[in-house]
Amino acid sequence: MSSRSSNTTAVPEAKGALDRFKYEVANELGVPLTNGYNGNLTSKQNGSVGGYMVKKMIEEQEKQMSSKSQNTMQ
Repeated sequence: MSSRSSNTTAVPEAKGALDRFKYEVANELGVPLTNGYNGNLTSKQNGSVGGYMVKKMIEEQEKQMSSKSQNTMQ
């Protein structure tokens, strides 16, 4: 059985935007994320960045879905 990494970008063109988003979220949370090595950060700090990114992406998707369903009902 071959080993596959699940850490691949589904849409490679989005990688730059996701990186910018990651630094934006880290800044909002006060996590001192730098370009390159971040081994000095705790798992909690890194996890909070990823978790908050997911939360914000879900909120944005829900807004888009809500506005689309309202437009089709009118």
